[in-house]
Amino acid sequence: MATMKEVAERAGVSLTTVSHVINNTRFVSEGVTSRVKAAMRELDYRPNELARSLRRGQTNTIGLILPDSSNPYFAEIGQAIESYAFDSGYSVILGNTSGKMEKEDHYINVLLTQQVAGIIFVAAGDQTSAVKELLIQNFPVVLVDRDLDDIQVDAVLLDNYHCGYMATEHLIQLGHQCIGLVSGPFNLTPSAERIVGYKDALNDAGLECDDKLMIKGSFNPKSGYEAANELLTLPNRPTAIFAMNDLMAIGVIRAVNEQGLKVPDDLAIVGFDDIELASYTIPPLTTIAQPTKGISQLAVELLTERIDQPDLKPRRIIMNGELVVRGTCGATKQIT
Repeated sequence: MATMKEVAERAGVSLTTVSHVINNTRFVSEGVTSRVKAAMRELDYRPNELARSLRRGQTNTIGLILPDSSNPYFAEIGQAIESYAFDSGYSVILGNTSGKMEKEDHYINVLLTQQVAGIIFVAAGDQTSAVKELLIQNFPVVLVDRDLDDIQVDAVLLDNYHCGYMATEHLIQLGHQCIGLVSGPFNLTPSAERIVGYKDALNDAGLECDDKLMIKGSFNPKSGYEAANELLTLPNRPTAIFAMNDLMAIGVIRAVNEQGLKVPDDLAIVGFDDIELASYTIPPLTTIAQPTKGISQLAVELLTERIDQPDLKPRRIIMNGELVVRGTCGATKQIT
């Protein structure tokens, strides 16, 4: 595999000149630039190798990897991160993985070839190899939203257990004893931790935790709609549903309306995230609000500090959510 030194030797220039050509950090004549680029092509020199070997933090660009940029929550996160990064003197390059590991690997490589100074990372799944490889290279990374096991890395996360408990406890305090759950994928830490919070709230209230009341969704409206239709056909229908994001909760609302039932008279609903649309559903959605701006600001701050001080010990910040009570929760009414 070619090195920057070999490129310099082939082009007949210094190592420093090659660095300046690639990073555009100093004027280099057109003729010398052409020789350097020709040498890179001839040696099949790949920029991602440069990204591994050059001193970090030489560009004013950071990468942002999201699992689903069409999801309003991640869109809001992305917009806030871009805004705070801009204020800090950085531009942002976005990679949308669609929740696929192969796209995640692809965009990491793309961002490295673009010489980004660091990456803010929302994992597509629970695989850790890509992030571990970046950390081995001492590359600045900050995790947001989704945790990864066995990795010491800067992270800004939500206390998902407490939020799951809080949402369920709210429904219990309203008198609901049969509470359905529409979860996200079990391998994602936010979903897994919210499930534990849901179960513990039921157990602490002396209520049965019935597996039939727990349906796995995919964090999109369709999966919430389908899960609600399944729950509402049970012999002992739930009087309330906790949907683990607002998009699935919107799907639940549609399913309830199509079955001729009313929210919250016949079914109470709590969502999660507090996306902008949550206050515009009919009735407006009770939900757990994530501190989107706070998460984004801290993620940018951690990343820029890591870029400037690579030897800092990994920092882990856990944020709290907030219950926002609107119109989709009411007193219990047994569905007949």
